[in-house]
Amino acid sequence: MAETTARTAVPKGFRSAEQGWPALHRIPHPPYRLPLLGDLVGSSRRTPVQDSVRIARRLGPIFRRKVFGNEFVFTWGARLAADLADESRFAKHVGLGVANLRPLAGDGLFTAYNHEPNWQLAHDVLAPGFSREAMSGYHPMMLSVAARLTEHWDRAAADGRWVDVPGDMTKLTLETIARTGFGHDFGSFERSRPHPFVTAMIGALSHAQRLNNVPPPLAPLLLRRSNRRNAEDIARLGHIVDEVVRRRRADGHADGDLLDRMLETAHPATGERLSPENVRRQVITFLVAGHETTSGALSFALHHLSLHPDVADRARAEVDRVWGATDTPAYEQVARLRHVRRVLDEALRLWPTAPAYSREATEDTVLADEHPMRRGAWTLVLTPMLHRDPEVWGADADRFDPDRFEPRAVRARPPHTYKPFGTGARACIGRQFALHEATLILGLLLRRYDLHPDPAYRLRVTERLTLMPEGLRLRPERRNAGRTDIPAQRTDSGQPRGPVV
Repeated sequence: MAETTARTAVPKGFRSAEQGWPALHRIPHPPYRLPLLGDLVGSSRRTPVQDSVRIARRLGPIFRRKVFGNEFVFTWGARLAADLADESRFAKHVGLGVANLRPLAGDGLFTAYNHEPNWQLAHDVLAPGFSREAMSGYHPMMLSVAARLTEHWDRAAADGRWVDVPGDMTKLTLETIARTGFGHDFGSFERSRPHPFVTAMIGALSHAQRLNNVPPPLAPLLLRRSNRRNAEDIARLGHIVDEVVRRRRADGHADGDLLDRMLETAHPATGERLSPENVRRQVITFLVAGHETTSGALSFALHHLSLHPDVADRARAEVDRVWGATDTPAYEQVARLRHVRRVLDEALRLWPTAPAYSREATEDTVLADEHPMRRGAWTLVLTPMLHRDPEVWGADADRFDPDRFEPRAVRARPPHTYKPFGTGARACIGRQFALHEATLILGLLLRRYDLHPDPAYRLRVTERLTLMPEGLRLRPERRNAGRTDIPAQRTDSGQPRGPVV
């Protein structure tokens, strides 16, 4: 239950659902349940989300799975998700893989428990960093990073080579959040191998998911090597972030970016500031969450565009019409790419890169007038299935169709049926940043290239708490029409801010 002890101040939570769901027996579960192992028959520890999606299709909008003696309730029906969005009765629950990230991010915005004060403090201090004025200030740096991507793709196009889409999108989004938020250049496009930050981040995310598939008492024994590597990864991430913060303190201001706000802005009501430890945790949170999910969203969108040339042509025509002959689209011009944005929304519908969010009852209640829950009981909302609910999205819910996000179609849908950024007070603070960045990049790439898929490729999705297409490659071909050069955006000194770590 969401109680705390005076000694630890850590929520105990209901580890297993039978403690919090009095009528749990009415909720279906997979057949062939085994002693100790639970519902692991036919499942893969590498693809727990996709396994849950397959089970959800058979069992319906609410079901349960038992793993190593602990039972978990999954929900995805539109009526259930709408009720769970009621902030007067439900709040974010930090559990499963998210709690496993606390050794890395502590009480950062994403991993903080609701009772911890630092998430609200950080949210209030940092929210102005995502205002329209702040976003327009980030736009030139986004263009600068995009130029590094297109230089790389231009060389591939000239040589007729394939590009590694997830790898390049990860470089792009890491550089974008690092430079706009923290004035730092990781030099990702100049490296032949991923930056150590990316390698350590992937290791930490993968380890957090791996912990869910091992009985907790056996984890120290079975994951001894993985635990050791995870400690090294966390130490490496902390060292990199500490160096970024140290250099900022030595060099001074950087025009009010996120790091400036973390270091120098007091809470408008209380005057409280973020502690050095919390600054470190928030920087890690933003660097990880600010690029990992956006790179996945871009990769899935590019995959679907390559398979649907009619959709790509329509989006490309919109870019040519809205941006015209300008070399560098203005901030306001990005929001006018409505069909491009619908492409992104539809990609996030089918493959929300943050594939679940958890909700916890803040009082004894009955979910959707049917399922009693005690205070502290929680459920995992399975977003890929919520986004495929046939009662909301139709019998063809698995089909890629950006017109689902035409304004009339959006107005006709029930609320709370599209949740790629979570819900409520703890929803993603940087969602507008991510949507602007991704829409801009899709527009730039569509205007500059025709995208050719690998005929042999079949979509495979890798899971490391987030979702990413595995092994996706495309062959970009330069378009001849239009002015498609993107001049690099530089600072007044002519160089990008920040050294390369």
